[in-house]
Amino acid sequence: MERALKGRGASGNPPGRFARLVDESLDDGWYQDSVPDSIATEVRPEAARSVITRNESPDIPFEQSINPYRGCEHGCVYCYARPSHAYVDLSPGIDFETKLFYKADAARLLRAELARSGYRCQPIMLGANTDPYQPVEKRLRVTRSILEVLLQARHPVMVITKGTLILRDLDLLKALAQQQLARVIVSLTTLDVELKRTLEPRAASPQGRLRVISALAQAGVPVGVLTAPMIPAVNDAELEALLEAAAQAGARSAGYVLLRLPHEVRQLFRVWLEQQLPLRAAHVMSLIQQARGGRDNDPRFGARMRGEGPWAAMLRARFLLACRRLGLNSTRTAELDTRAFRPPGGSGQLELLLQE
Repeated sequence: MERALKGRGASGNPPGRFARLVDESLDDGWYQDSVPDSIATEVRPEAARSVITRNESPDIPFEQSINPYRGCEHGCVYCYARPSHAYVDLSPGIDFETKLFYKADAARLLRAELARSGYRCQPIMLGANTDPYQPVEKRLRVTRSILEVLLQARHPVMVITKGTLILRDLDLLKALAQQQLARVIVSLTTLDVELKRTLEPRAASPQGRLRVISALAQAGVPVGVLTAPMIPAVNDAELEALLEAAAQAGARSAGYVLLRLPHEVRQLFRVWLEQQLPLRAAHVMSLIQQARGGRDNDPRFGARMRGEGPWAAMLRARFLLACRRLGLNSTRTAELDTRAFRPPGGSGQLELLLQE
């Protein structure tokens, strides 16, 4: 069996589904170099002609998104974005966590796209695929540069993250929120530090994420919580506690997503189960399959986020009851303002906006 690597979610590098050549290790009895306990992260610039991605999925409540990074150092073993690495001939396993790409020219490209005569202003989601506040953002500042352009253009933005680095950009988010242009969603998976360590090895601690919710709420930035993914017999028992902790910290809205296992993620997650919860692995997969029509994954629109069947229905009922008790989702979240948008112009406007 593959062994866990220090600070990484995946244990190996299974080939992507488009790989033409596959390497397999073979023990022939001769000497082999030792396998490292950890693997360093490589970061490369990615050439891009545009930065805004359009969404056509009816399951997702936004039409536009920007992903400043491809791959994610947080290393969440369950991440539904892992299969995207197969499109660049890399593995959705360790490669996804250690071979990262960033859009070095994101701000310039975004400014050009927003300035086009036919551009229609709709809220942009940051973090739809990989976390915009993963560790490399501290040095590269791609996400911050995007927020600066959006503030200059008075363009609405939503951010989803599990990184505490977002508080570095509180000045921009606060300025956006004051104009009804910003909303943040913090992803909270577990309050168990040991479970977080193996499930989301390089993501912020649960307490760190709750501090983010509190700081954003105190600054007047609308903030909600996403309890995701809910994994049967792994973290689903924490649902009510997660919602309560988030509400106490200042979250006013909440959502949840049932674990998804698309493409290569299903095998990566099965390996994680065998390593971390071997006595529970079969039971966990049985419950997942009960909610997924007998399969590991159900990609159908309308079912993929929530699942179906008795277990999924019970989870939804628990979520709704807890939200009602805690006052989450009790008032309709104000729509972000698209009327104030103005195409990006010359320099020098950002400082004025921050001072308003």
